[in-house]
Amino acid sequence: MAQLTQEMKEMIQTQQCFQATVSKDGIPNNAPKRSTRVFDDETLIFSEGTGGRTYQNILDGSKVAVAVVNREILDGYRFLGTPEVLTEGVIYDKSAEMSLKNGMPIPKAVILIHIDEIYSLKPGPMAGKRIA
Repeated sequence: MAQLTQEMKEMIQTQQCFQATVSKDGIPNNAPKRSTRVFDDETLIFSEGTGGRTYQNILDGSKVAVAVVNREILDGYRFLGTPEVLTEGVIYDKSAEMSLKNGMPIPKAVILIHIDEIYSLKPGPMAGKRIA
């Protein structure tokens, strides 16, 4: 698995993240997930509140790409990972509690994204290059 740096963690905490998935028919989907956060050095997490297209694509076996960009400093990352769906247990319960505290509904599921690869979204010679 690829490791998040402190810089990556800070960007995830302060900027909007977008998740990309693909349907079993090959139709791409891209959606903002404001609950995206760092779970550990190799894993991201978000609460799936709507149970919409992103969730269905994950249930159908899609990998997940998470993009985050800071336009102020012209830097960003794309994290490719394997999702794990949680609908019960300690991690789910803690995420559901956090959702309620933030005025959001109890999630249909909590998604862990185990990061397989990391790419740079910084303009210039590193744009699109694999960095981990």
